[in-house]
Formats: sequence, C-alpha cells, structure tokens
Amino acid sequence: MLDTGLIAGIDEAGRGPLAGPVVAAAVVFRPGQSVHGLGDSKVLSEARRNELAPLVRAAAWVGLGIAEPEEIDRINILQATMLAMCRALWVLPVRPRRALIDGNRIPGTLDCEGEAIIGGDAKVAEISAASIIAKTARDALMVRADHRWPGYGFAAHKGYGTAFHRTAIIDLGPCPIHRRSFAPVAQRALGLTPR
Repeated sequence: MLDTGLIAGIDEAGRGPLAGPVVAAAVVFRPGQSVHGLGDSKVLSEARRNELAPLVRAAAWVGLGIAEPEEIDRINILQATMLAMCRALWVLPVRPRRALIDGNRIPGTLDCEGEAIIGGDAKVAEISAASIIAKTARDALMVRADHRWPGYGFAAHKGYGTAFHRTAIIDLGPCPIHRRSFAPVAQRALGLTPR
C-alpha cells in the first residue's frame, strides 16, 4: 500500500543495556488521528507508557524492527540500531513519503526521504509515539527474558547495567541474550572480573 503523503516517526529503545535486543518502532498516524499526552518515553512513567501504547496502536500504523544481541555484537550497536530502524520502516503496511528519526543520524538504507531530529521524541508526535511503542515492546521482551533466564533481574532493570545486574553477570556468567561486545559482559566472559 503506497501513500506518498504520510510521515513516519522512528525511534529506538535499548541502545545502552548489557542484555537484550535493540528495538525500533516506526509510527504513521492514520489521517485525522492523533493521541494526546505523548512525550519522550524516557520521561514518562512505565504506567503512562503502558496507557499510551494501545492508544497509539489504535490511531496509527506501527512497524517494529529488532536487532538481536548477536547482531549487535557482530556489527556494533550503532549499525544494529540503524538496521532495527530500517526493519521497523520496512514492515509498515504503508509506505511513508518521509521518515523523521530521533537523533542525529539517518539509516543509510531507508526507502524514503529521511530527516534526523535531535530530541525529536520530545518535539514530534510521530517520533514520541514511536519512542513509546519501542520502549513498551522492548520492556515486554525483557520481562519474558526474566522468566527464561532468572537470576539476572531483567524484569526490573530491563538489561541495563545496574549494580544488581553487574553482580549477577559476575556470579552467574553471561546468558545467551547478553551483549558480549559490551565491556562488563566481555570482561566476565574472559574471566577478567572477580567472582
């Protein structure tokens, strides 16, 4: 389905964690639709994000793109983030004329015009919506990961490098979703951190 007048917002969640995928979302609001109360997912409470996500999904076309930890380790986090963003755009059921991307970089393989907007998740409704969708989708993945690999606390910290998580990596060693190219995980995997 092609509509050359549509604008997509694209944002990601999960660049900094030590475990789990990086998840990107592309959001295109249906004509005449909007959602009030959007904002940067990082400043919204988890409860508010969970309230807004279904409203966005009801008012917009949504695409999700994921780059797994193995891909992050193989091509680096920046390139994996760009790949996840492209994947999110590619699975949209509509083809936007333009993509507005949070940050200062545009993925090289977009199939439409692109514009990078620093702080876009706080300025542009489509990017704010994508920020919320990406964050809630990634959080849900990490809650499921907590059931599969207990002991790391994924449901609480979502894979970020908290003191609890770093201690768990030292005590338990890395699990399959840890990013082995990230220093705290790599050091433990090589036996360079004390047990």
